[in-house]
Amino acid sequence: MVSLIRSATRSLGLIRSASAVGVYSTGDTLSRFCASSSFSSQFLESISSRSSKLYYSPNAFPSIPPYHHTVSRVLFCSKPSDIDKDTVDSSNTLTEDEFHKLANKTIEDLQEKLEEYGDEVQLDGFDIDYGNQVLTLKLGDFGTYVINKQTPNRQIWLSSPVSGPSRFDWDRKSESWVYRRTKAKLLELVEDELGKLCGKPINLC
Repeated sequence: MVSLIRSATRSLGLIRSASAVGVYSTGDTLSRFCASSSFSSQFLESISSRSSKLYYSPNAFPSIPPYHHTVSRVLFCSKPSDIDKDTVDSSNTLTEDEFHKLANKTIEDLQEKLEEYGDEVQLDGFDIDYGNQVLTLKLGDFGTYVINKQTPNRQIWLSSPVSGPSRFDWDRKSESWVYRRTKAKLLELVEDELGKLCGKPINLC
């Protein structure tokens, strides 16, 4: 195709030259050239044969996907990955009767030992109260401990002026109430904090 176009360009150049010297007029020269030259037929046949091979293919151009937003979904899990299997969910391992038996014994024993401890430390504002399944220990200026049962979750909840809120599940292996996030045991935690607050050790275990 390119060679034919170049040939046509050269031929038209000759026509213009012939017209310029007066051999033929431009119109006559072009007419005689088209009528007598085999170029026109070759050129048209070439274009016709090549154009017949041109077609549209839908795959010739990449499709452009519609504009859209991608929304990332963030999932949160409240259970640490390193939780011991025995303390993941005590509601699946303890019946309600078992829970009440274990929780009541723990809180009642704790109340008894705390009352004895109060007589030893002689701390102003020291007071213990147990009612409606809630054990409250007041330490005057040091703050207040609250320990209560959560039957639906089979847990014992602790509110501490030192460590804040904690939720303890029953661990059959160690036979103790364990905080899943830190693996701290309820009685050991209260024992350690009271000894530091009041300046006198206490044995709760």
